[in-house]
Amino acid sequence: MNLTSLWIGLIAGGFGGLVGLGGGIVAVPLMTIFLKLSQHRAVATSLVMVVFTGLVGAFTYATQGTVDWLAALVIFPSAMLTANWGARFANRLPEWKLKRIFGWYLVVVALSLLLKSYIPHVDEPLQGWLKIIPLIVTGAAAGFASGLLGVGGGTITVPIMVLLVGLEQHTAQGTSLLAMVPSALVGSYTHYRHGNLAQEYVPGLVVGILIGAFAGGLVANQLPEFWLRLVFSGVLIWTALRYVGARPKTSPQAT
Repeated sequence: MNLTSLWIGLIAGGFGGLVGLGGGIVAVPLMTIFLKLSQHRAVATSLVMVVFTGLVGAFTYATQGTVDWLAALVIFPSAMLTANWGARFANRLPEWKLKRIFGWYLVVVALSLLLKSYIPHVDEPLQGWLKIIPLIVTGAAAGFASGLLGVGGGTITVPIMVLLVGLEQHTAQGTSLLAMVPSALVGSYTHYRHGNLAQEYVPGLVVGILIGAFAGGLVANQLPEFWLRLVFSGVLIWTALRYVGARPKTSPQAT
């Protein structure tokens, strides 16, 4: 087991556990810096982590009765379909473009963390079959983001499930974790077929992120949530600045 990948998993899982996010948004930058992986390989490898964190996280929420199984089943098909598209699209992009997209996604995640406490729980959500529409749409959007960027997509699915479907915040989070497992499987397999999966680092990353997420979740209960979200948002913005300015590598001119 690679020790560097283990530490990356611990850090990503710890941060994710502290603020209730998957570890992909932290693990991808760390893998490019310390494991020297390309953005494409980091994205592919991160998706394997999303599978395990989604399974463990969803199981934890399910023991508390905070998973809407029917909503997750509705999300599955569109998320799996678009995860394949996202992974294929990622492999058509040059690395600098993929980095820019990832950077802007980090900005969105940071803003969502800051605004999390202001998301209202609607009194009159959509009823009956109308609930299916936002679930399918959010599944498609989150699945594409997952395959493209190596993330879980909870930033997309959770607010929609709270605002339009009427799920309670914790139920929306648990459902999101479960719903993204199949799409992460599809996305990681698609990346694997393109030869991007760094298999040698997977064991350390998975073990690290599971331990880190558990520890982060325990510590989070002892710390003020607002300051946690504020600090983590700052870290994300700082990281995003390194990505949104990515430019194509210029080959040295012959003299």
